[in-house]
Amino acid sequence: MSLIMLKNLLLSPFLSFIHKDFHEIVKRMTLVDKFLFLIVHFVDKLNLWHRLPVFFGLLYLGARRRLHQQYNLINVGRTPTGVRSNPADFPYRTADGKYNDPFNEGAGSEFSFFGRNMMPVDQHEKLKKPDPMVVATKLLARRKFVDTGKQFNMIAASWIQFMVHDWIDHLEDTQQIELRAPKEVASECPLKSFKFNKTKETPTGFYEIKTGHLNMRTPWWDGSVIYGSNAEVLEKVRTFKDGKLKLSKNGLIQQDENGKIISGDVRNTWAGLLLLQALFVQEHNVVCDVFKKEYPELEDEDLYRHARLVTSAVIAKVHTIDWTVELLKTDTMLAGMRANWYGLLGKKFKDTFGHVNVGGSVFSGFVGMKKPENHGVPYSLTEEFVTVYRMHQLLPDKLQLRNIDVTPGPNKSLPLTNEIPMEELIGGKGKENLSRIGFTKQMVSMGHQACGALDLWNYPVWMRDLVAQDVDGNDRQDHIDLASLEIYRDRERSVPRYNDFRRGMLQIPISKWEDLTDNEEAIETLREVYDDDVEELDLLVGLMAEKKIEGFAISETAFFLFLVMAARRLEADRFFTSNYNEETYTKKGLEWVNTTESLKDVLNRHYPEMAEKWINSSSAFSVWDSSPEPHNPIPLYFRVPKQ
Repeated sequence: MSLIMLKNLLLSPFLSFIHKDFHEIVKRMTLVDKFLFLIVHFVDKLNLWHRLPVFFGLLYLGARRRLHQQYNLINVGRTPTGVRSNPADFPYRTADGKYNDPFNEGAGSEFSFFGRNMMPVDQHEKLKKPDPMVVATKLLARRKFVDTGKQFNMIAASWIQFMVHDWIDHLEDTQQIELRAPKEVASECPLKSFKFNKTKETPTGFYEIKTGHLNMRTPWWDGSVIYGSNAEVLEKVRTFKDGKLKLSKNGLIQQDENGKIISGDVRNTWAGLLLLQALFVQEHNVVCDVFKKEYPELEDEDLYRHARLVTSAVIAKVHTIDWTVELLKTDTMLAGMRANWYGLLGKKFKDTFGHVNVGGSVFSGFVGMKKPENHGVPYSLTEEFVTVYRMHQLLPDKLQLRNIDVTPGPNKSLPLTNEIPMEELIGGKGKENLSRIGFTKQMVSMGHQACGALDLWNYPVWMRDLVAQDVDGNDRQDHIDLASLEIYRDRERSVPRYNDFRRGMLQIPISKWEDLTDNEEAIETLREVYDDDVEELDLLVGLMAEKKIEGFAISETAFFLFLVMAARRLEADRFFTSNYNEETYTKKGLEWVNTTESLKDVLNRHYPEMAEKWINSSSAFSVWDSSPEPHNPIPLYFRVPKQ
């Protein structure tokens, strides 16, 4: 009897317990993975993991992440063989992202392929089924602004755009597509029709996935949002003096003689994104000052390279243990995200004894591992990753400006002065208005304003008549309906629909609308739009409709993709693993990263009066006049979620 037959014989008693859609993939799993799947599947059936004590919740997430690392990382394109670069030749982040992976010089570089978390599902026969403008109008378009309460503020909304502009942007074709609003919704559509460029399909040279899409940004966590994704942009943003980047005297992003902003990414900007770009240019330049004082022998190029490494690591750390913790506000995720950076033994242990290399990342986290780990699949960000990061519902209709010249009220609250429509804060108008408002007032105002909730009927209507920009930041002639376009893009790029996506992520698919939501109006509208076929439900709509775990600003379905990709951004990058050391970063550089725990720390460095006067909350990503987190005497791993 063969080993495979023996494994399947052992599995056969469990097949009646396992959902029928997973029988085939489970048969292909190793014995260990079969065991892990049975545990995960059992917990999923009981909808239990987020109600478990923290330590057991972490065990569940660890088992699930291992399964995703084995079965949800798919390469697109050919992998070079027999070619190796020497990491010692590139002890710095290159302008275009090359040479991070010694075995694949192009992995994670500009114009590399988007990967996949599951096999593509061709939808070219169903690009308009149901019509994207019908879906956007009946299920996405904002009726009344719904916010996130005190959990998440406008800085948090701006931050995720800051990250997306660091990671992903599809190369477009020159061929245009036009969408026209069907009669049933035309009167409710700001645009009756609109044109946009197709996503460019590129042959992969590989038999399994024959075509793919190219990423114009470097998907590494390398700060390309301020440095650029190629040498040409990098040259524009550098001063070539003391390693620094260009910055205006008022602390905002510098503009050229034509009024164009000078930054690593200039496409589809708005005041909130420009503000964060400016803050981290300030961070880079202060790091350069510290290095010049500490290491006077360093020349301009070395100062720039070290400062970029440090600044990029600070950005990654803030996202990991600050932004994500506020997005997924539970004790389990607080423990989990800190474990990604520091390991289960925690920061104090790691600071005292260094990285424990036994057990991989378990005890000391991904950062500082002995060697990078890509699980046999060259690093990239994926098409599905792009979809779950579609979060435009976070944006409000107006920015509420605060009066920073008065004495703050209770909880450091501030009165409103006026409101500015978001249309006045995007593109060229946004740049001009930000200059008038100023860095401090803009940051404080965003800190005190809650962002939108990721729900149905909360997509900004002003984004359905939007002036989009090209890669150089020039306004395009054709306005777009972004809500409708996002539905179309997922279908065009063969991203599976909601149920197929859940199957691909080893989640039990829904069999009826009531499995998705308790909202009766939503159920009725979903039945109407999708002809009562749950298999036709678009992924983006499902993510917005799904019942959320208490404390989560996103759906569980989106979160499970985050679970594997958040780890991958750290563990596959040698500058967070084998090259995360004093030789590469300098002693002072590592100290800088290690003592930065939050965005509040970064703000304190550059605007020390800001936290003292205006931030009452524990995190700069929560609404600033909210109460700080109370002390909890129960050790984190022993806490039990509120039932």
